Amino acid sequence: MYWNRFDICEAYYVFWSQFHEGQWSEGYRKLSQLSRLKYRPSPLLSDPSQLSDNAKSIYLGLVHRHFGRKSTARDRSRNRSSDHTIAAAS
Repeated sequence: MYWNRFDICEAYYVFWSQFHEGQWSEGYRKLSQLSRLKYRPSPLLSDPSQLSDNAKSIYLGLVHRHFGRKSTARDRSRNRSSDHTIAAAS
């Protein structure tokens, strides 16, 4: 993993788009911060598998930090339409 502002923004965008818990949540605040940084994602970007290798690594780090090493995104989003697993980002 290497430092690349675009990859960082992209990984955070995908992660928080999938896992924010409403308008007053930490994730929603993070999405707003990305907007203030003038980050404009592609309208087609919604899945971790679309990320670059570096951004996938950053995304996996976010998943591990927020949900634990053995957790999958599916475990945390069963009630959501998202059906992504960490494996999808690999």
